[in-house]
This record gives sequence, structure tokens and C-alpha cells, in this order.
Amino acid sequence: MPQDNLDHSGSDFVVPYQRRDARQKDIVDLGIALQQRSNTMSALEYLRSQDVGNDVIERVLTEPGRRRSWSV
Repeated sequence: MPQDNLDHSGSDFVVPYQRRDARQKDIVDLGIALQQRSNTMSALEYLRSQDVGNDVIERVLTEPGRRRSWSV
């Protein structure tokens, strides 16, 4: 599995490629939406129930600047 190659040149992290696993993308996007509409704990529990890795959960819920783009 390819690792994220982060560009540390500025204050924001840039993930240079899009997620290739459409199912995982949908799960993570739903978790983010759940966090925005409800709360972080609900999103965390949902993502864990879908077997999303702790590193991904931490990144998407606590570091919005490091999320992959929602665009295709």
C-alpha cells in the first residue's frame, strides 16, 4: 500500500493523491459528515465500526487540513 508523501514546505500538509478505494472513501466521507452534523464521538464510533484504521480516524477527525479532497 502506498504511503502518503507529505509536502512539508508550508504550514499545511498536502496529500498528493486521491484515495483509490471508493468504498473506504465513502465510509470516511460519511464519518466526516457525521462529525460535522453530530459530534466527534459519533464519528469515531462509526469509523471504528467500519474497521477504519486508527491513524486514518485520527487524521480525518482531528486534522482537517490533511484530509484528501472530496473531489474525484
